[in-house]
Formats: sequence, C-alpha cells, structure tokens
Amino acid sequence: MKKLLLSGLAITLAAPAYASGSGFNLNNTNFVVTVSFLLFVGVLLYLGVPKMVGKKLDDRAADIRNEIDEARALQEEAKSVLVSFERKRKEVAEQSAAIVAQAKEESELAAKVAKEDLKAVIERRLKAAEDQIESARDAAVREVKVKAVNVAIAAASDVMAANMAAKDANGLIDAAIKDVGAKLH
Repeated sequence: MKKLLLSGLAITLAAPAYASGSGFNLNNTNFVVTVSFLLFVGVLLYLGVPKMVGKKLDDRAADIRNEIDEARALQEEAKSVLVSFERKRKEVAEQSAAIVAQAKEESELAAKVAKEDLKAVIERRLKAAEDQIESARDAAVREVKVKAVNVAIAAASDVMAANMAAKDANGLIDAAIKDVGAKLH
C-alpha cells in the first residue's frame, strides 16, 4: 500500500517535469529536485521517522504533562504547608499572648503577696519594737521601784536605828520585807 501511494505521489509530483516536454531528463533541475525530495521523503517514511518524531513529541508532551502535574501537586502542597504555618503562627501568637497575660497576672499576684508580706513584716517589727519598748519601760519601772525600796529601806533603817530598840527594829524590818515582797510580785 505504501509503495502504491509512493509511486502515485511520485507521478503527481513529476508531472511538471513531463509538462516541460523533456521527460526523464537528468539535466532538468526540477525533475532532479522532485525525485530527490520524493526519495528523501520515501526514506524517511521507510525508516519510520514520522513515527519516531511523533513518539518523541508524545513522550515530550507526556513529560511536560507530568511536570505540570508535579508542579501542581507541589503548589498544592506548598499551599497546605503555608496554611499550616499560618495556623501555627496564629496559635503561637495566641499562646504567647496567653503566656504574657498569665505572666502579668502572676507578677501582679506576686507583687500583691509581696506587699502583704512586707506589711506583715512591718507590723511584726512594729509589734516587736513596741514589745521591746514595753519591756524596757517595765524593766525601768522595776529598777526604779527596787532602787526606791532600797533607798526607803536604807532611810527607814537609819531612822529606825536612831530611834528604835533592836527588838522593835527587827519586827519592822520583817514587816517591810513582807510588804516589799507583796508589792513586787
């Protein structure tokens, strides 16, 4: 079938060479070019070059289609990764805001506790100072009382020694000691 088609094509294309009236003359350049072209096309067809070219083009088209599909898949993956990162960024921003808020609350609470602790410490120190002052005042009063008693005893003993007999003096000393003991306790 190919040979029949090829010979029909050769005759049709060689028609201008016959029209010049010279027939199969190799000096006729139109005829030589036509025959050479037909032979070239015939050799290409015989060797299956159009099938090879078509297969190469089909393979290239398939490669391009695969690359486009792969690029689309990568694009979709990139979009999903971008969405994921955006979501994670939002979550991190929310978490950091929550952490900052919690830290602020904790610092305010710690400041409040520190103020209360400081207030308690100041109150304890004031109470301790008041207790020390009270203790010192009580000690001073006792010391004054002891000295007053000692002075009174010394004065009374001087007066009594000058005015009393020994028997009466011993009775007064005993009474004074009991009186002082009762007042100190």
